[in-house]
Amino acid sequence: MKIRIGARFNRDNHATLFHGDCLDLLRGMPDRCADLVVTSPPYNIGKTYEKRLHLEEYLNQQARVIQECTRILSPRGSICWQVGNYVADGAIIPLDTVLYPIFAGAGLKMRNRIVWHFEHGLHCSRRFSGRYEVIVWFTKTGDYVFNLDPIRVPQKYPGKRYFKGPKAGEYSCNPKGKNPGDLWIIPNVKHNHVEKTDHPCQFPVELIQRLVLGMTEPGGLVVDPFLGVGTTAVAAILNGRRAAGADVVAEYIRIASERVHLAASGQLKVRPMNRPVYQPTGTERVAQRPSFPLFGG
Repeated sequence: MKIRIGARFNRDNHATLFHGDCLDLLRGMPDRCADLVVTSPPYNIGKTYEKRLHLEEYLNQQARVIQECTRILSPRGSICWQVGNYVADGAIIPLDTVLYPIFAGAGLKMRNRIVWHFEHGLHCSRRFSGRYEVIVWFTKTGDYVFNLDPIRVPQKYPGKRYFKGPKAGEYSCNPKGKNPGDLWIIPNVKHNHVEKTDHPCQFPVELIQRLVLGMTEPGGLVVDPFLGVGTTAVAAILNGRRAAGADVVAEYIRIASERVHLAASGQLKVRPMNRPVYQPTGTERVAQRPSFPLFGG
């Protein structure tokens, strides 16, 4: 599939990859044009690609971006903001809690607070190591797109049936799978992940695919104000949607463009949706638990 990638937003682009401030991109986009805004903004913890700000200044910056995202959002659209913690002097502030008043002030309604759990991350010595981040999902109206069937996950007991009553003998669960719930266990992108690039905080395609499939229709526009290396654009293109996003780092835009082209041609390696995090082989050795006497002596 040959796709059209533009440097400025155009409705005819399959993908718009803008090098520069996301506000410059967003302000050039028409009202109500986006079906989904999904992003993982900098957490203001001093990564190489961000300028560390005082928390109040950071929230003011986020408020300006959220205001523009709300303006471009269609009446049936969704905004998903994926964040972790702001850390200062060893104390944490969950960013979703301090960002919530900004979304609420824009007239948006929260539909879910999704916990994304992963196994790998920084190891802490004076508090428990963080192994989750959150996605806060907001909509503009009560009439929003939500397609459950494309994102169902396998049933735990697919053959379970009703054993009494008028439905006795019938399957008691949906044969298409179950609702994935609001706790998502998806590996994060570390050095041995098939999707790994040079970005230090890249998120997995599977995480965004679930949002794209659940909250948009084919052909819809998915916007990421903090595009990074283009995971959101990849998830959109892989599933027949359009994408637009911005980043201030030229190298990330270059990588994003390469990944989008590979995705369109079916050559990009991604971790398949719903693959188990760990698949036992049956050859694992189980360590024997040491036995201890009931009483000392």
